[in-house]
Amino acid sequence: MKPFTFRQFEIQQSKEVFRVGTDGVLLGASASVSRALKVLEVGTGTGLISLMLSQRNPQAEFLGIDINEEAAELTRLNFKNSPFASRLNNIHQDFKSFNTAEKFDLVVSNPPYFEASDSEKDKIARQRVELNFSQLISKSAELLSEEGVLSVIVPVEAGEGFVYTAKKHGLILIRKINIKGIETANTKRLILEFSLSEQLFSESDFIIEKSPRQYSDPYLELTKEFHVFKK
Repeated sequence: MKPFTFRQFEIQQSKEVFRVGTDGVLLGASASVSRALKVLEVGTGTGLISLMLSQRNPQAEFLGIDINEEAAELTRLNFKNSPFASRLNNIHQDFKSFNTAEKFDLVVSNPPYFEASDSEKDKIARQRVELNFSQLISKSAELLSEEGVLSVIVPVEAGEGFVYTAKKHGLILIRKINIKGIETANTKRLILEFSLSEQLFSESDFIIEKSPRQYSDPYLELTKEFHVFKK
């Protein structure tokens, strides 16, 4: 597959690993990384989100984890070939059995969100067969530093349940971005951020396209340091 070229790094892709997509780009450009020194990405895929976050925060160190061996190898390659390689590490492991005494200032994930089905397409990356929302939330809560943040992107239909489960594990919703594909459409995705400590809550709306195949000004502004847009 053709690599995906960003301004400061390139993403090698594979048919066996979930490709670069808008959800990952949005999370990589939006997650609250500015004050983080230790970042954990759960389910790295190509490594896209960690690479974007490492560009945004030159002080942070990153650890990526993926249960898919091919994804872990692809992440390792993309990390190694990036200008941020010295701050990026990744491991091939099941997040559910991941144990460390280290605490993270940011845990970020574009998690599998479809219910298990007979489809084999991107099964691990797209379907909740290896990691469901409750497992992601409970493990993340254990690994967060006192003021650390869990940042995820999920379908709008999953939002209420995700917030409810997070609350059961002591995580407080501190930020919500309602994402529409186009202005006249319904909200389709949510970026949700949680913390163990009480913080001022913020909510905003975001539109990806102003018309079909025409990016909105907010999207162009958000991604201007990453995307190489054609003139």
